[in-house]
Amino acid sequence: MHSPLPLKTPIGDKELTVMMASLMALNALAIDSMLPAFPAIVGNLSLAEPNSIQYIISIFLLGTGVGALVHGPLSDRYGRKPILLIATVGAALFSLACSLSTSFEMLLAMRFCHGLMAAAMGVLVVSVIRDKFEGDAMARRMSTIFLIFMIVPIIAPTIGQFVLLFAGWRTIFDLMAFMALAAAIWVYYRLPETLHPENVIMIEPHALAKAWKKVLIHRNAAGYMLGAGIVQGALFGYLNSSPQLFDEVFNAADFFTIGFAIVALGIAASNFTNSKIVERFGARRVSQTALISFIILGSLQVAAAEFAPTSLPLFLILLTANMAMVGFIGSNFSSIAMTPFGDVAGAASSFQSFVKTILAAGIGAAIGQQFNGSVLPVAAGFVLCGLIALGLVLWCEHGKLFTRPGTAPKIPNNPRG
Repeated sequence: MHSPLPLKTPIGDKELTVMMASLMALNALAIDSMLPAFPAIVGNLSLAEPNSIQYIISIFLLGTGVGALVHGPLSDRYGRKPILLIATVGAALFSLACSLSTSFEMLLAMRFCHGLMAAAMGVLVVSVIRDKFEGDAMARRMSTIFLIFMIVPIIAPTIGQFVLLFAGWRTIFDLMAFMALAAAIWVYYRLPETLHPENVIMIEPHALAKAWKKVLIHRNAAGYMLGAGIVQGALFGYLNSSPQLFDEVFNAADFFTIGFAIVALGIAASNFTNSKIVERFGARRVSQTALISFIILGSLQVAAAEFAPTSLPLFLILLTANMAMVGFIGSNFSSIAMTPFGDVAGAASSFQSFVKTILAAGIGAAIGQQFNGSVLPVAAGFVLCGLIALGLVLWCEHGKLFTRPGTAPKIPNNPRG
């Protein structure tokens, strides 16, 4: 679990934060840079059903969910660094394989494998940060990572569109492969091992089952994990159908990259704000306030879909505000769910990532496939997902919101509640 080469200078918190954010950003790039290429792929691979192009996103997310179960336990046994190295190189290779695909079925298969490798860049980022921090301090750093990470969704569609001006959609995959390889080199030379020797866990089925069981029976961890996945599912529902929304609903396909960037700015702004306020107010207070706002804004989106269905400015205002709420919810829910598991951070993070991603991918695909030329399926998805997540939070907190760990009502020793 030692670095292959001695570090000339120890890595600082800032470089570590940027490195972890860059690794996570590769996943955002793998999703968002492809969105402008949807029409070209539909034509090039002769897809009969336009909504089926959305599976390019869903199958990648499915791969990241399944891969999360693998990388976490491996990193608990062999260390964070070697698994990150293998995964980033693997992501580069499968991204190249995507560019060589000759059919839609082959493309989906390679995207799934790409997702399997890319999963490490989500799971192990959380594990590395949890190795070094906990509680609100972890939430603040995760929010900073998400802030840097969110620059990519702002610019990724523009990158994809720029590539399409000079080359085909396959070149986008080539670019992703190059970036993954560059990240692997950075990890090799600069990342120290963060897994403490006393926290090494042998890869044994009963040990994994024990760690996963700890997550499932811990009331707060399970509830916030599921809540995060459900809210993320609403986000994926928008993401899957976003090119079609701009093209078919608002007749503004040329405005897609700008509109997408505006919406992504909402999440970036909220993560920046969260990093400044979460240690003062607490992850629960901030995220629960955001969740209630998410439901209210979703309801306004439903009303707008009914009374102003083709108003792009109103759509962007409400959607950007709602995406900002997702920014407050995501990092804080994840931090709350991970706090009890410092001794099994890799296995706990991988299992939580698996559950959240599979849940979100399934919900997102279901919402996306309901696209019918209207904003209503996405808007209704926001409201329904928000209400379910709020129910889970109320269950976690025994019906009492806006508490902090030091002031929350005591929970019985039985973790099942």
